Amino acid sequence: MRKSEATDGWHNRGYLPHFDGEEATQFVTFRLGDSLPQQLLESWRTELKQSIEVDREVTLRRRAETYLDQGHGQCHLKCPQIANLTQSSLLFFDGDRYRLSAWVIMPNHVHVLLTPLSGKQLSRILHSLKSYTANEANKILGIEGRFWQPETFDRYIRDSKHFKSVVRYIENNPVKARLCKHPEDWPYSSASFRSQNAEGAWPGALASSLNQF
Repeated sequence: MRKSEATDGWHNRGYLPHFDGEEATQFVTFRLGDSLPQQLLESWRTELKQSIEVDREVTLRRRAETYLDQGHGQCHLKCPQIANLTQSSLLFFDGDRYRLSAWVIMPNHVHVLLTPLSGKQLSRILHSLKSYTANEANKILGIEGRFWQPETFDRYIRDSKHFKSVVRYIENNPVKARLCKHPEDWPYSSASFRSQNAEGAWPGALASSLNQF
């Protein structure tokens, strides 16, 4: 499928297929501009083109996430002010543009599980979120230039098993990266958010999204 083509919500941005249909829960990863060298990503693409025995998208994503978890780049999201900015921005439009199910703000990337609401496109949601947080973060840091990488990794959720697996993956990411011992210990995550809020105290959209599967 060429970049200009789109079928039933699927289209290409760069090299990854993306789904932009309505009401499809998606696992999204976006990263800081200096977190993963483009040359390395290109070398992985070239290598995977030669393989016919692997799911190229899944393999590429796993390689990228393993690399990101090693903490490459300046890791501006380590700054509590910027991590809080990003988390607050995610929460702000929950229930208005999407249903937010899980998230984690890592030092150089972000994982989010969300469902765009009717009439809302994932690409526009992410563009708005990344544009706002990039501008504000650059002001905090006193820098200019690209804050986020334009490309994102996104994958739609197939069923309840996949949904639960992704929630576990997202919330356990800080533990896997050896940033904390327990998921709820990481302050910029849905695990921490949930542990600090009594049952029934969650915003309605968050509560409903966790029960959708």
